[in-house]
Amino acid sequence: MSSSSPSGLMARSALQFTVLAECSTTKARASTMVLPHATVETPVFMPVGTQGTLKGLLPDQLLALDCRLILGNTYHLGNRPGVSTLKQAGGLHRFMNWPRALLTDSGGFQMVSLLDLAQITEDGVKFRSPYDDSECMLTPEHSMEIQASIGADIMMQLDDVVDATHADPERFEEARHRTVRWLDRCLKAHQRPDRQNLFPIVQGGLDVDKRKDCARRLIERDTPGFAVGGLSGGEAKDDFWRMVHVSTNELPKNKPRYLMGVGFAVDLVVCSALGIDMYDCVFPTRTARFGSALIMKHPGALNLKARAFRLDFDPIDQECPCFTCQNHSRAYIHSIIHEPSACHLITVHNVAFQLRLMKTIRQNILADTFPQFIQSFMLANYPDKKYPMWAINALQAVGVQLS
Repeated sequence: MSSSSPSGLMARSALQFTVLAECSTTKARASTMVLPHATVETPVFMPVGTQGTLKGLLPDQLLALDCRLILGNTYHLGNRPGVSTLKQAGGLHRFMNWPRALLTDSGGFQMVSLLDLAQITEDGVKFRSPYDDSECMLTPEHSMEIQASIGADIMMQLDDVVDATHADPERFEEARHRTVRWLDRCLKAHQRPDRQNLFPIVQGGLDVDKRKDCARRLIERDTPGFAVGGLSGGEAKDDFWRMVHVSTNELPKNKPRYLMGVGFAVDLVVCSALGIDMYDCVFPTRTARFGSALIMKHPGALNLKARAFRLDFDPIDQECPCFTCQNHSRAYIHSIIHEPSACHLITVHNVAFQLRLMKTIRQNILADTFPQFIQSFMLANYPDKKYPMWAINALQAVGVQLS
């Protein structure tokens, strides 16, 4: 694979993507993605380590779970510890003692999450820091500088992010054009394409034509992979899946496709059928902090704060190989639920759950039994067969009829 600058000059890519198998019914595929710090098997879920750490887990524990790729947040890492410290430390891999792959977002998401602290112009995004109230300007060039200092295997372009529920169509029009212009600035500032990969981000709100146009213009830049952004922000699920479907139809088959901010189990199964290869979300670690342990069947999660688990001596999941399930019962975790150690134990399990689900999806794609897996997974999670209508519609679009 290769990437190019806006001027068309070619540079050796730091990513090798090989599709090993494609589902004969859906758009799902199983692939390998060779990065500077790891070979990643896709479809893959990336746990989110915003500040260079997953809340509740150590790097060694992620290695024990065979996690190959995690995500860091450019905006927050740029504020703390900052570019100077990261450069002196030799990058985030060394700083946090993580030997495997890293992906960094661009900082653009903070346009939505910290909107009251941000001002967006053609130059970039001016933020008021939530840490010390100081002002900083995040431009495409500065985003690339921060991500270069982090040393991420995959970097995201700074894009103009608009919440998909935004009411002004002109704002989406502005955002998709600005996203392409900012990509060109990111490409120009990208100094190490042989060591770091730059992914552009498809924008366009909930408008099919805008999504298609944005994707086609980004593809002209011939980058190593692509992301689908601006979704999973409160829009109707029927709109959500359609935008994913449209985007993967446009994006090249020989490059990875990353759907940003998605982590619910049903979403991972359905969107893999729609042709997505990579995901990230804070959901599994955040829900662990509320005492919620993820499971593969109905009801999808166990609230271990509930008194019903006081004398339940089973593990969270009998089939889960994680440390928590092999060593501790639901009753024990319930008894310490207000202690930090309970959060830690549930976090271990929830990350293991996400990785195990993705491994199972991949195995079924390789065996060309993915449609059958979808049927069994959905039935296990909805034993009354009251499947969400959006999931029924999405799966029908790729040839799977839920029964």
